[in-house]
Amino acid sequence: MAMKLKPVDVVTIGVGWAGSILGKELAQAGLTVVGLERGGDRAQADFALPQMHDQLKYEKQLELFEPTSKFTLTFRNNSREEARPMRRHGPFPWGEGVGGAGFHWAGWTWRHTPWDFKIRTATIERYGATAIPEECTIQDWPITYAELEPSYDKFEYTCGISGSAGNVRGAIKAGGNPFEGPRQREFPNPPLTRSYGETLYAKACQDLGYHTFPTPSAQMSRPYTNPDGVTMGACLYCGFCMNYACEVSAKATPQTAVLPAAFKTGKYEVRTFANVTRINVRDGRAVSVTYVDRQGREIEQPAEIVLLTAFTWSNAQLLLLSGIGKPYDPVTGTGVVGKNYAWHAGVPYVLMHFDTDVHMNPFMGAGALCTSIADLASDNFDHTDLGFIGGAIIQAMAMGWGPLGFQPTPAGTPAWGSAWKKAVAYYYGRSVQLVGLHDHLSYRGNYLSLDPAYRDSWGNPLLRLTYDFHPNEKKLSEFLVKAGEKIARAMGASSFGSYGLGDHFDAGVPYGIIHQVGGAMTGSNPSNSVVNKYLQSWDVSNLFVVGASAFPQIPVFNPTGTVGALAYWTADAIKNRYLKKPGPLV
Repeated sequence: MAMKLKPVDVVTIGVGWAGSILGKELAQAGLTVVGLERGGDRAQADFALPQMHDQLKYEKQLELFEPTSKFTLTFRNNSREEARPMRRHGPFPWGEGVGGAGFHWAGWTWRHTPWDFKIRTATIERYGATAIPEECTIQDWPITYAELEPSYDKFEYTCGISGSAGNVRGAIKAGGNPFEGPRQREFPNPPLTRSYGETLYAKACQDLGYHTFPTPSAQMSRPYTNPDGVTMGACLYCGFCMNYACEVSAKATPQTAVLPAAFKTGKYEVRTFANVTRINVRDGRAVSVTYVDRQGREIEQPAEIVLLTAFTWSNAQLLLLSGIGKPYDPVTGTGVVGKNYAWHAGVPYVLMHFDTDVHMNPFMGAGALCTSIADLASDNFDHTDLGFIGGAIIQAMAMGWGPLGFQPTPAGTPAWGSAWKKAVAYYYGRSVQLVGLHDHLSYRGNYLSLDPAYRDSWGNPLLRLTYDFHPNEKKLSEFLVKAGEKIARAMGASSFGSYGLGDHFDAGVPYGIIHQVGGAMTGSNPSNSVVNKYLQSWDVSNLFVVGASAFPQIPVFNPTGTVGALAYWTADAIKNRYLKKPGPLV
């Protein structure tokens, strides 16, 4: 029998970006908040020099990621196959511990564009209904860009994002992204210093008629104090960034940007190694959550408001385990929980080699030190007769690449031996990587469900992922690879290699992009969504499900900026609407 604790005002399930922001905002409003985190603590003070500069530990052995021996899911490409448990991360490493993926992330901080929020309507208006692929289940958001813009601004100023605005209140500004939606003001910090490889990329793209700009970065280009009074340091371009903690607190994470302000209230508490197994519902209300602690004890935590703020998979799994919402059935097309799963493909990928006397110094860098173009993103170019919709952001990266993870050699180089060593030594400093992140539509057959055959150590069914590529994304991939190769030639590369999606998704391949969305999407009514525009459950009014699980599909942009904005959006709705009159907000 579970040990029942004293009630609190709010409990969050997960303490990543969404959970920490909501916890801070509601604690600052005077509510008592408990954050439940399945993993351990990730205190910033524990990640100092010299131990943080351990490439084997953090980049190859993925120390900051959740081990599949503890938590995993099953995978299959389609419903005709039998799903099997994933025993290695492949393309799906997910964060563990306080901060979640926000602790080890690269820091690319994008906003969706106005088009992304109305993708279905805008596509049909421009190209007709036949442009929507067969079996595609994309849908418009119930939120507009204009409604969410103030929340984007809050997140960017909380995190001290470094960048260059391209559209301030409708005025297009040189040096920024001319295709972005209008923002109310500049970024809080100027862009990071550009690397040499990025300068070659920028010149080539400009010669081709593209518009280059610095990728918005969660690394501070200068010391910064955010609106909550939390101070972060300036980036050292040390190269130990993505998959690592920042030893000088120059990368915005929940620990460096949000949690200090939450703890300062005296109303906020985090409990680690708390694996939530159920949200308990009675008479249409979430009355408590049940979790198993580190000692294996079953604990029940009552709360007035429950916030499900975990990773995409965990949000969907807990809803299914708790019997909240109707599970999605791809055969009938009915149900909503688990529907519209999408994965972020990293295409095109182009690795260029230069035989000239250039020195790229890939060891130095920052997680989001990239130069981008958006000319081929979303619907920024005419898709008539192309046979696909969507596009990609294409970037030259200077993220910092240590020799254990970056061993570039041209095609035809031996895979081992003295010739391979000589080629790696020569091309390590003479190579540049381009990567694109492209739209991925949602489809009837790509979804999340509970596996009937496999269970975890607590006896709960594992989450099952059914997913594969579709013709729209394959055609888009081919188009983008050609565009990336064109840029490589314009940069003067002596040789290059490139790849796209391939015929089928392979769960054993580390594609390099880990973004997952959907499964608990937002929508205009209970028949097409799990949560309303405020990310409040249609079925349980004191339950809010906040995170990338709310996305109806994934656009070209990394999800973190929008996840942060949604957290502020929902916090505002709870403080200024729900607390005044508890119940459905729509």
